[in-house]
Amino acid sequence: MAKKDFFLIVDTETTMDQKVADFGAVIVDRQGKEYARCAVLVNGIFTDMENHPLFHDNSTGAALWSKSRLTERYNEYNQMVANGQRMIASVAAINKWLLLALAKYNPILTAYNISFDLDKCTNTGIDLSVFDKKFCLWYAAFSKYHKTKKYRQFVLDNHCFNAPTKHGNMSFVTNAETMTRFVTNNPLLEDEPHTALEDVLFYELPILLDIVNKGKRESWMNPTPFNWRAVQVKDWFTVK
Repeated sequence: MAKKDFFLIVDTETTMDQKVADFGAVIVDRQGKEYARCAVLVNGIFTDMENHPLFHDNSTGAALWSKSRLTERYNEYNQMVANGQRMIASVAAINKWLLLALAKYNPILTAYNISFDLDKCTNTGIDLSVFDKKFCLWYAAFSKYHKTKKYRQFVLDNHCFNAPTKHGNMSFVTNAETMTRFVTNNPLLEDEPHTALEDVLFYELPILLDIVNKGKRESWMNPTPFNWRAVQVKDWFTVK
């Protein structure tokens, strides 16, 4: 009998100085059964707004990343702590959880844009290097879907196009929200809340399950890296 696969899906929400404030991780099997989760706000990072403010830009509108939304976002996180959706934990405690997860499940690590999360975790002292089996969920989704007629029709039907660049290049979208809407056949799914655990559970997990249950292991473990030139609108869509 083949050895059971476990997957560790990780997501992070970060600060202006490129560290992790909100760390979310879930261990699941191929059927999506959950075995463990970690949903914490990092002590010394999240709790030090002055020196490690959440990522934002300088806009004053209602957009999620605007500076004017910072207080609201902190209040939302503090409410999560109050109602038990989050704990405040040290980096050492997170690393202990990861080592216990490794020992018990030896999971395959993944994340949507795993290089981003690995980098920010390293900056924070969160050690994901202990997991020797890993793959990028974004690359796997890109490799599996971007050339298919079904995905391109979904992109067309739902106007999933990036704005043209200053050089006139226009690409279609392969982000987690669009991929989740595609694999779940739910084009009206709301945008990611950009809180770590919720992004894992409701966006990255459905993509993972579709990929690992409908593709060969060697394909999703060794996906083709994303290439913006491969998703140029002019190469895939024509005017009728």
